[in-house]
Order: sequence, then C-alpha cells, then structure tokens
Amino acid sequence: MEHLIELKNIYKIYQMGSETVHALDGVDLTIDQGEFVAIVGSSGSGKSTAMNIIGCLDVPTSGTYHLGGVDVSTMDDDQQAEIRNKMLGFIFQQYNLIPKLTVLENVELPLLYAGVPGEERRERALRSLERVGLADKGKNLPSQLSGGQQQRVSIARALAGDPSLILADEPTGALDSRTGREVLKFLKQLHREGNTVVLITHDNSIAIKADRIVRLQDGKIIYDGDSRDPRAVVQPHGAEEEEVESA
Repeated sequence: MEHLIELKNIYKIYQMGSETVHALDGVDLTIDQGEFVAIVGSSGSGKSTAMNIIGCLDVPTSGTYHLGGVDVSTMDDDQQAEIRNKMLGFIFQQYNLIPKLTVLENVELPLLYAGVPGEERRERALRSLERVGLADKGKNLPSQLSGGQQQRVSIARALAGDPSLILADEPTGALDSRTGREVLKFLKQLHREGNTVVLITHDNSIAIKADRIVRLQDGKIIYDGDSRDPRAVVQPHGAEEEEVESA
C-alpha cells in the first residue's frame, strides 16, 4: 500500500555563522491515510523543521519526500503552493485569520486561491462552518469571537478544501486548558471521520491524545510507536532541562 507521507533519509542543514546545524539528520518516516500522529519534541528538536517539510513550506537539503505518491522534495515555490492548496489543511497556534474579513470569507480564502467558483466556494465554506458548530457566525468578524471559536474557524478553513492531510501546529498553544481540550476533542472527532491528522507539539499531555507518537531529539527520531506505550512520553536525559530553558 502506498503511504500518504514518506520521508526517506531527510536532511535539513543550516549554516549559522561558522556553525553547521543539522535540523533534521537522516529522518525516515511514513504515515498512512487515516492515521492520527503527534510529532513531539522540545525546542530545537527538529519538529518545526519536520512540519515545514511535511507541509510543503520548505524543501530538504537532501533526501526525498513523497506526499500521496508525488515527489515534492525538489519542487519550486509555485509547485509547492499548488500542492498545499490541493492536499493540505493547516491549523496554526495563532489562528492566522484576517481581521477585516468575515468568518465566512476567512474560510473561503484557500478555495479562492485554488480557483473554486464563487457559489461552490460559499457552499463548501458554509458546510465547513457547520461541521465545527459555527454556521451562525459566518457574518461575524474574528474579533467578535472567543479564542476557542477562532481556532474552530481555522479548523473549518483547513477542512474547506477537503485536504488529504490536516497539519496542526501547536493548535492549543494560545488557548486556556478547557478550550484546548475542546479543540483536541474536535481533532479526534475529525480523525474518527477518516481524516489524516498530524499534530506538532512540545507537550506530552497533548501528544498522548494521538494514536501514535513520533519523538524527535537533535534532528533524529528517537521513538516512533503507540502513544500508550510508556516509552512514548519518557524524555531523554537533558531534554526536560532544555524545554524549561526555552519556555
């Protein structure tokens, strides 16, 4: 069976002054359609770099990345933008809603970029808002909604394009704990409905809501398996101190 995500021997190397940084250091990773996976690690572990490559926001220094069977590792910016519009739905920590647009217009935006005709665009956006329980908020501006509601709008926007993959980057980071639990509950519901969800987080208590945890440290995968396995949340020596310093 073809994997939805297949990273092979991925390196991402940055030059910072005289220092060479291996943000990803020979990563191999496969994720299948319908999985709910958390990529977890402390600051500097490589998880954000992994998200950028999986999300077609960056390309690796070397190695190959196939998304839905398509090699995206050598694509230029325009080609990557097209893949993002067709296959990916993003949920960000800061929602990334445009303040001057209504809720409905925000949800329609990716469909506009994808060239979807106006009437269909509106219907799909309304359906997405209905899925997140905000069908009555379409005419509101983002500033008129709570933080949890704004995050649900960003989820509706991610769903509107019917993506192959939902990529959630620290989706509860700007929310209080109760609202954060609601958003995680909703991500689990999306997974139960058959969506593939990849969650990026530094927080073990969030990561364990996924079915599978991939833990990164120093650009390498040090655990990949069941989120219920005790080894999934045991931090290597030194990682905890690093996370406290970066907080």
